[in-house]
Amino acid sequence: MPKNTTIIGFGSPSRYFQGRGQLNKLESYSRGFGTRVLALIDSFLFPEMTAHLKSLYAAGDSTITTEAFRKEVTEKEISRVKAVAKKRGAEVFVGIGGGKTLDTTKAVGHFLDIPIIVAPTTASTDAPCSALSMVYKENGEYSHALWYPKNPDLVLVDLDVIIKAPIRFLVAGMGDALSTYFEARANQESDSPNYVNYEGGGYKRTQAAMELAKLSYKILLEDGLKAKVAAENGVCTQALENVIEANILLSGLGFENTAYAGAHSIANGLAALSSSHKTLHGEKVAVGVIC
Repeated sequence: MPKNTTIIGFGSPSRYFQGRGQLNKLESYSRGFGTRVLALIDSFLFPEMTAHLKSLYAAGDSTITTEAFRKEVTEKEISRVKAVAKKRGAEVFVGIGGGKTLDTTKAVGHFLDIPIIVAPTTASTDAPCSALSMVYKENGEYSHALWYPKNPDLVLVDLDVIIKAPIRFLVAGMGDALSTYFEARANQESDSPNYVNYEGGGYKRTQAAMELAKLSYKILLEDGLKAKVAAENGVCTQALENVIEANILLSGLGFENTAYAGAHSIANGLAALSSSHKTLHGEKVAVGVIC
């Protein structure tokens, strides 16, 4: 099918909320989509987060059950979680954790055609806002991408949670976001299609998408170091809030609406090396930017 380079297109989550204590409002947010909620949670957060969520939902009209994510986004894990969601009759699917937990959440929500809420616990990637998932082989090598017809229904960014994450994740998120403008510019120069309606050939980028990509780069240069220092001291400053927004929202909208290029290709190639499996996605992308 010919590429839709004469049609401009823009995709985004239906809602994006960022602020302190946002996870404490999950019951009221999810109630707008359904009353039987299933949450997929990173395994190291699972016991504490499960207890917290159950206390939040105890006084409301909705019910929630939880399931622990098992480390990697694979076809096997997606199938397992999908079966759990079907068995429990989930009407709303919530993902709480890092990029791989959220990518699994998006895949399961898509295949079951139920509303999706994603709540990142780090600002390490731009995955939360996008309409795709990166799928890996059982040995950790990159396998393929899954593309969806719509983005998450709600992206919920709780600053109180993200500020507690190791600094390495924030910096890796800056590495991922750093590529956005350079790759956007490369695709603009080659007039390549973006990822909106990807399986239909993609659309031409909007001017808004280019400005968002440029803004994410501007924020990283102006606030990146200040944000790192603030996070190291456990202080939620405006600079830190700006960088979290750049890492998650601006970079997410930027890459999907302008497309990846060389930096992410190099990062995916590095993922094939077993020695790289202990490095974060954004760290690999940062190497790609340098290249």
